[in-house]
Amino acid sequence: MSTKSQTNYSEVELPETLVKEIEEIASRKRLNKEDREKLEEEVKKYYAQGKFEPGEAVGIIGAQSISEPATQMTMRTYHFAGTAGIRVTYGLPRLIEIFDAKREPETPMMTIYLKKEFNNANDATRLAEEIIEKRVVNLIKRIALNLNENSIEIELLDKRKNELTAKAIRENFKDFGIKIKDEKIVAISKTEIDIRSLQKTKEKILDIQVGGIANITNAVVRKEEDWIINTIGSNLEKVLAIKEVDERRTVTNNVHETAKVLGVEAARTVIIREALKTMQEQALDIDVRYVMLVGDIMTFFGEVNSIGRYGVAGSKTSILARAAFEETIKHLVRASIRNEVDNLQGIFENVMIGQVVPSGTGMFDLLAKFEEEQK
Repeated sequence: MSTKSQTNYSEVELPETLVKEIEEIASRKRLNKEDREKLEEEVKKYYAQGKFEPGEAVGIIGAQSISEPATQMTMRTYHFAGTAGIRVTYGLPRLIEIFDAKREPETPMMTIYLKKEFNNANDATRLAEEIIEKRVVNLIKRIALNLNENSIEIELLDKRKNELTAKAIRENFKDFGIKIKDEKIVAISKTEIDIRSLQKTKEKILDIQVGGIANITNAVVRKEEDWIINTIGSNLEKVLAIKEVDERRTVTNNVHETAKVLGVEAARTVIIREALKTMQEQALDIDVRYVMLVGDIMTFFGEVNSIGRYGVAGSKTSILARAAFEETIKHLVRASIRNEVDNLQGIFENVMIGQVVPSGTGMFDLLAKFEEEQK
C-alpha cells in the first residue's frame, strides 16, 4: 500500500448509521460545508484505524484485553440497590456469572420503564406495589390449627382480601373445604387427617401466592431522566404483559430468561451490556468490540453457551485445543477411541506442535513466477 493511500481516508466507506449520525450532528451544530467535510474526514480516519487487518488474531486480543484488567477487579463487590438495602452482586463474581452463563444469577434484577402516559411518580409507585409478589404469609394477622374440627383458621390484616385469599387456597387444596366465617378463612379437611399432615398443610398455605408477580420480591421507584422501577427478582414475560410497561426499554439481568422471552439476539445484547456495566463499576475501560466478540461466540449457535468446558471451549473441533483447556486425558482418550483427526487449523494446536499459526502473515502462501529463469 502506498504512503498516499495510507493517509488518504476520503475513499473509506462509512456505515449508514455513522453517515446519519454525522448528518444529525452537522445539522444540530449548524456546520458549514467545509466543517462538515472536516468532521467526516476525521470520522473516516478513526473508523479506518479501528478496523482489524486480515489475519488479525481477534480472539486472542479480545481474551487478553478483557482478562488482564479483569484480574485487577475486586474479588467480591456488592452494591446496595436503591433504598431497599439489598446487596447486588458485582465485581468478579458477577463477571463469572455472565461468562459461565449461569441459569439463575445470584441477584436477579429488572429495570422497568413506563410508557409516556404513565411516566409519573403516582403510577410508578402504584405499579411497584402491585408487582411485588404477595404470599399468604405476608397478609396474615394470625393462623391457627383447630384440632377439634381438623381445620386451619386464618385471620388477615386486611379483611377485604379474604375472598381473593380464599379463592387462591381453594384452587391449591381440593381436599379442603374453604369458607369465610366470622371474618376468618377456615380450611376444613374433607377426610380424616393427623396433626402432622395438618401442620404441613398450614406451611403450604402460607407459601401460596395471592397477588403480584412471581419471583419479584422487592421494587424501588427512582427518578432519573424518567421514572423507573428497579426490582429484586425477575419475571420478564409477566412484566412485559403489563399495559403500563414500556416493553422496548424494560430489561432484566437474567441472560437465559431474555433468550427465552425475546430471543438469542436480545440475550447477546444483555451479555454485552451486563459485562460492560460490571467492568465500568470497577472503573475499567475496555473497548466494547472485545466484549461484543465474546457475546457473539456465546450465542453463535442460536442459544446461550458458557465459555467453559461445557460450552464454547468444550465444543471446539480441534482435539488438541480441547485437551489444552481442561480434562486433557479424557479428550485424548475419547479422540483415540473414535479415531478422530485434528486438522491443525487453529492457533492453539499449531503453537503446541511448533508450527506457524494460521494467523497474520502465517495465513497466506506466497506464490512467485520467475519468467526469466523459465526462459
